[in-house]
Amino acid sequence: MISRAYHATLFALYQLCIVIGIAAMPLAIAARQAGFTLPIHRILANVEEAYENAKR
Repeated sequence: MISRAYHATLFALYQLCIVIGIAAMPLAIAARQAGFTLPIHRILANVEEAYENAKR
């Protein structure tokens, strides 16, 4: 049961990170024009990896 709850929580977190990434797109574009990048892609990659590992 805990494994199922963990998997569901990771899935929800992954989906939330995607939504945050999409919502932050205008900010990310402005930040890139200013010369720096936001680490959203790293956060999403880490959560995706944890989700993929939990599916196994």
